[in-house]
Amino acid sequence: MVRKLDFIWSMPRFYKRLISLAVDASFVLIAFMCAYWARLGEFTGFSNYAIWYVLAGTVAVTLLANIKLGLYRAILRYLTFHAFSAILVGAAISALSITTLAYFFQASIPRTVPIIYFPFLVMLCGGSRLLIRGLIMQSPRKGYESVLVFGAGSTGRQLTLALRQASSYRVKGFIDHDVSLANTIIQGISVYDVAQLDELIEKYQIGKVLLAIPKASRSERKKVIDQLLPYAVEVLTVPDFDDIVTGKAKVNELQDVAVDDLLGRDVVVPVALLMQANILGKVVMVTGAGGSIGAELCRQILAQQPSHLILFDVSEYALYQIDKELNELLAELSLNVILVPLIGSVQRINRLASIMKAFGVHTVYHAAAYKHVPLVEYNVVEGVRNNAFGTYYCAKAAVESGVESFVLISTDKAVRPTNVMGATKRMAELGLQALAEEETKKEAKQEKFTRFCMVRFGNVLGSSGSVIPVFKKQIADNQPITVTHPDIIRYFMTIPEAAQLVIQAGAMGKGGDVFVLDMGEPVKIVDLAKNLIRLSGLEVKSAANPNGDIEIQYTGLRPGEKLFEELLIGDNVQETQHKRIMTANERFLSLCDFETTMEQLDKACHDFDHEKVREILIAAPTDFQPIDGIGDLVWNAKQALDQQSEDSNVVPMKKQVL
Repeated sequence: MVRKLDFIWSMPRFYKRLISLAVDASFVLIAFMCAYWARLGEFTGFSNYAIWYVLAGTVAVTLLANIKLGLYRAILRYLTFHAFSAILVGAAISALSITTLAYFFQASIPRTVPIIYFPFLVMLCGGSRLLIRGLIMQSPRKGYESVLVFGAGSTGRQLTLALRQASSYRVKGFIDHDVSLANTIIQGISVYDVAQLDELIEKYQIGKVLLAIPKASRSERKKVIDQLLPYAVEVLTVPDFDDIVTGKAKVNELQDVAVDDLLGRDVVVPVALLMQANILGKVVMVTGAGGSIGAELCRQILAQQPSHLILFDVSEYALYQIDKELNELLAELSLNVILVPLIGSVQRINRLASIMKAFGVHTVYHAAAYKHVPLVEYNVVEGVRNNAFGTYYCAKAAVESGVESFVLISTDKAVRPTNVMGATKRMAELGLQALAEEETKKEAKQEKFTRFCMVRFGNVLGSSGSVIPVFKKQIADNQPITVTHPDIIRYFMTIPEAAQLVIQAGAMGKGGDVFVLDMGEPVKIVDLAKNLIRLSGLEVKSAANPNGDIEIQYTGLRPGEKLFEELLIGDNVQETQHKRIMTANERFLSLCDFETTMEQLDKACHDFDHEKVREILIAAPTDFQPIDGIGDLVWNAKQALDQQSEDSNVVPMKKQVL
C-alpha cells in the first residue's frame, strides 16, 4: 500500500498544497457534522440554508487561517511541535468562526457545537498529518542500511532524528547501559540492553553501530568499544561534544572511532599555573615548529598568550603551513601575539644565537630532530649532526643569549638505544645535562642562568610516520596490514596531551631534570591492527579464518628497531606535583668530557668514518647496543664499490703450461 502512494509523495509541492486545502475543507465539514450529531444525536442541518452559509464561511476562514499560520508550508516528513501548535490555533479560530457566523446568519446551531467541533477538527487535521508522516517515514527506501545507536541519551535522540531525514540509514534500536531504559520506547524506537546485541545484529542484519556517547570519558568509551569488538560491525561515532556545542560539527557527522578511544586513556586537565609559567607575556621559541609535536606545542603555547612566538624550522613548506594556521587561530581568538616565522637549521649556532638575542627569547622548546628510526639508520651522519650537534648548538646559543628556560623533547628510544636515532637523542640529553651542571654553578653565585630539562615520552598518535594512518589506508584500500613483528609493543599518547605535559614539565624544571611522562599501558601493535579491522566492520583473515577480509602480514623488524621501548634507564624515579609526570636522576658526563666526545664525533662525521662514529656512540654513556650492522646507504654503497674495485684489480693466475 505504501508503495502505491509513492506517486503522491513525488508530486510537485503546488499540487500537494491543493490536496491539503481540499482535505482540510472536507475535515471542517466532517468535524461539524460529528459535533452536531454528538450534541443532538442526529444531523438535519443541511436543510437549513443559514447553516450552509456558516459552513462555507467557516471553511474559508479555516483555510485562510491555516495559510497565514504556515501550515501548508510545513513539510510532513519534518513535522514538528510548531506545526501542531498551528493546527491548534487554526482549529480554535475555526470554532470561533462558527459561533460568530452562526450569530451573524441567525443559524440555529447549539452553543456547545463549536466546543465539541474543536477537538474533532484537531484530531482530523493533526491525526491525518501524523498518519501521512508515519507512512512517509516507513516507506521503503532504496539502499538504506539498518543501524543500532549506542546511547539513548539526548545525543542519541538527536542523532536518530537527524538520521530519519537521511536516505542511507534506518535506526532499528537503541542500546544503553541504563537498565531503567531497557524495554522502553523512545521516539518510536525500542531501547535494548547490551546483552541483546548479538540477537539484534543477527535479526536486523546490522552492519553499523553508531556511538552517541560524546560526554563519556575515554575509559568508558573503551569499555563500550571492547563490547562491540567481537561483532563484525563497523563502529562510527558522533563528533566530540565540545565541537557539537560550539557548532564546529553536527551530531549526524559520523566519524571513525578515534584511536585514542581504543587506548582508553583519560586526559588529565592541565594545571593552569604550570601551563602559563614559562609562556604568559614572554618571548617563546619553538624549534621544529612545523613538525607534529612542534606544531601542537605552538597551538598550546598560543593559547597561553606569549608576547612573541618564534616559529623556527628548516622546512619552508612546514613553516608556511603552521604560520598560516596560527594566524587564522589568532584572528579567531582575537589574541595579541606576534608570530615570527623563521627559516633555519639548528646546526648553525650563529643563526640560533642571533635570533635569541635579537628577540630576547625567554623560553625555548627544542622539538627539531630526525626521529624516524630506519631513515636515521640510512643517514647516520645527518642524524648525528641534527640530533646531537643541533641540540648542543641550540643549548649553547640559549646560554649565550641568556635564555631562562630550555626544554628538550626527547624520546623513549634514548633509553638503552639499539639504533642510531636513539643514541643521538641520548647524546642530546647528555649535552643538556652537562650544560645544566655548569649553569647550576652560576645559580649558586646568583648569576643569570639557563634552566635545562628534557622530557622523555613514547609514540604519539597521528604524528608523521605513525602506524595508525598507515593501517587505516591499508584497510580502506583492502590491502593486507603490515606489522613488523607479532610481539612488538609500543607506548602511545595523543599529540595534544603530550604537548600539554611537555609545557607543564618544563615549568617544573630546576636544572638538568629528566622528566618522564606516564604513557599508561603499552599496546601490542598487532592487537591495535586487529581492532581497527574489526571496527571497520571487517574480519581478520588468517589460517583459522580463511574467509576473512584483511590479512595481517609480518615484515620483520626494521633496522635498529626493538620489540620493547623503555622510559627509564634506572629505577630511581620520583613523583612530581603532576600525577602524569615523573622525574629521574641519571648518570651524565661533565661538560669537559662531553665536549671532548663531541670533538671526536665531529671529526668522525667530517671524515664519514662510520665505524668510528659507532665506536664513539658506544663508548659514551649512552648504553648504545646496536643490533644491526652499519646501515648508512652511502657508506654501504662505497664499501660495495671498494670491494668491486678490489676484486677487479686481482689478476687471475694463468694456467701453467706444461
